[in-house]
Amino acid sequence: AMNSPFRSVTTPEKVRLRVDDFLLLNENGAFAEYSKTELLDGEIYFMNAQQSRHARIKTDMAFELGLILRQMDTELRPIVEASTRVSDYSLPEPDIVVTSYKGPHIVPLESVALLVEVSDTTLKIDLGRKLRIYAAAGIAEYWVIDAEGKLLHQMWWPSAKSYREKRVVALGARVEAMTVAGLGVETAGL
Repeated sequence: AMNSPFRSVTTPEKVRLRVDDFLLLNENGAFAEYSKTELLDGEIYFMNAQQSRHARIKTDMAFELGLILRQMDTELRPIVEASTRVSDYSLPEPDIVVTSYKGPHIVPLESVALLVEVSDTTLKIDLGRKLRIYAAAGIAEYWVIDAEGKLLHQMWWPSAKSYREKRVVALGARVEAMTVAGLGVETAGL
């Protein structure tokens, strides 16, 4: 912050933006020329425009999750591309957030049951940096749909740096959530 005591450094240090700083920049149009930006570990990432395959998989998965969750006795619903505050330094926009939040603002961490990312060209980030951020934040379950490889990476039981449990399911098979009882999704149409 501006009014904190001056710190002396001998070598240049990278400045990590906080979510509040990022939101302030965004509100003032700093990212207007970019289609989508995310804050990950205090660093701003610009994402490419989504290809139709990515958009279709995301839409179909959100639709399937929505149908199933509506039949269950739960407040959980899928939201597509909702900014989700996972820490003071990370404000990603996951492809799908399964949440109990119904408010008008940023999705709060404590409302998140499951995050889903669809990977066309972002598999390395989704299974690397984002996986570490989501695990450290305590996101109970995380799915990455690898569109190219036709696989769904399912991770649960978060720790400080990763997920203790992981499995890979071929698209076409049914996926059962490990942390939301009764939530199972057919992936044949994806």
